[in-house]
Amino acid sequence: MNYTFFDFLELIGSLGIFLYGMKLMSEALQKVAGAKMRQILAAMTSNRFKGMITGLLITGIIQSSSATTVMVVSFVNAGLLTLVESISVIMGANIGTTLTAWLISILGFKISMADISLCIIGLSLPLLFSGKRSRKSWGELLIGFGLLFIGLEFLKNAMPNLNENPQILQFVRNYTDMGYGSYLLFLLIGTILTILIQSSSATMALTLVMCAEGWISFDIAASMVLGENIGTTITANLAAMVANTTAKRAAFAHFLFNVFGVVWVMSIFPFFLRFIEKLSIFFGIGDPSTNLSSVPIALSLFHTVFNLINVLLLIWFVKLIARIVTKIIPVKESNENNFKLQHIKIGLLSTPAASLFQAQQEIALYGKSTLSMFREVMESFDFNEKDFKKHFDHLKAMEDDSDRVEVEIADYLTKVSESKLSTDNTHRLRAMFKIVSDVESVADSTLNVAKAIDRRNEQNVTFPEDLSNKIRHMFELVEAALIEMCDNLKKEYTQINIKKAYELENSINTYRMILKQEHLIAIEEKKYDYPTGILYSDMFAECEKVGDYAINVSQAIREVGSDN
Repeated sequence: MNYTFFDFLELIGSLGIFLYGMKLMSEALQKVAGAKMRQILAAMTSNRFKGMITGLLITGIIQSSSATTVMVVSFVNAGLLTLVESISVIMGANIGTTLTAWLISILGFKISMADISLCIIGLSLPLLFSGKRSRKSWGELLIGFGLLFIGLEFLKNAMPNLNENPQILQFVRNYTDMGYGSYLLFLLIGTILTILIQSSSATMALTLVMCAEGWISFDIAASMVLGENIGTTITANLAAMVANTTAKRAAFAHFLFNVFGVVWVMSIFPFFLRFIEKLSIFFGIGDPSTNLSSVPIALSLFHTVFNLINVLLLIWFVKLIARIVTKIIPVKESNENNFKLQHIKIGLLSTPAASLFQAQQEIALYGKSTLSMFREVMESFDFNEKDFKKHFDHLKAMEDDSDRVEVEIADYLTKVSESKLSTDNTHRLRAMFKIVSDVESVADSTLNVAKAIDRRNEQNVTFPEDLSNKIRHMFELVEAALIEMCDNLKKEYTQINIKKAYELENSINTYRMILKQEHLIAIEEKKYDYPTGILYSDMFAECEKVGDYAINVSQAIREVGSDN
């Protein structure tokens, strides 16, 4: 019986069901526990060992090291994790991904999980059609689990029967007896397959099936597993292509870590295989070199031991790895903090909660950029006309960039709004729309202050020293309000205290009333001419507007907390 193109399509379809089941299960788990996952990462990465355990647990739960590392990259991009913390989490993810091999080799090949999976899917249907979102997420989780093993069963059945297709066995044998050449070839095959499939777990399942069907021997399968360890790093690196510099470094650290492990294992490959064979015999699994039935579990043992040793070797050098990737990927000489997207460029995450967190980090950066813009106005207040012109052109460009960033963030939030949102996330989304508008208004009013300074310079108006000092004091009050605004933007929306923000707003309003009254008296007493008075009043009035927008931001954040 020949292996036809239709049989090949069945194989690809089976792989598709397996991947879809894993994806559905992973995303459902994030929906069930996604809100907690961020807090777990923050709390459990205080040292390298806690970070490693965190990565292990999360990957063991969602059954995908690629999903964990992409998540880690997004958290690094969002500023939640440092580079050093992220490397230890990624190390743990490498151990966690080995649980998939054990799950498949023990359950997938020992009992008919497909039959059990159909029962699980049947029981989960009522949950899937539940009106309550949390129950629906549990239903998706169970269906994803069921599809995972149904896909595996189909995958096993779709593989060609070598007894009926000896030419395939002959074809494989042509490339399995070249010693190290075969190891390197199948290492490359494992890498390419994982890159194409975008899942080391799926490629591992395919490798286990090939072993069970007698396609390849234990040593060849082991070399494929090493290739899968390299291929799995590509997903995170693809996600990091549009991320900030630190996120790129985290993804590249994963690549370096896995490549280093493959290099040292390949240098002692025959000895390492003999060690695994002895270990397999010791645990009662059997000798994988002679006993075909013991190969799947022995391969899982190889995968686990390799990753454990690699982590134990390198976990002491996390800071060194961070320094190496920092040198390899330097910070580009550019104004990264001046109104440039750094977080939401990765795109929507798998859950609305995660996407909103990503948007929150972007908005916090947006607020920080407006603070930088205001500080530039403060610094340029005493510049002469020529020096100020250079800054004024830059400030106008910054305001244009601010308009663009506002639109980009608003577009992103609009996409998030198209998802099914919880009541809490709906309130959070509405607040974010208000916040983005007010932050952009801060930039508008800041530019208006700069325009007033520019008119002062063009008209050769010189402020009396007491007026200049009063404007400087107003600048300081507004700067303090913007700093408080930025601090509130970085905090969890439900946990802020805006007492200080109100105090600063009252100080700005009170001082503005004092300046306004003094200004009217000064005009009547002709202490300075009318054009000077107009420029002066425009400056402190626009500063007061900046303060209004700053308190609006904090109020919008506080409303999220009061709604809970």
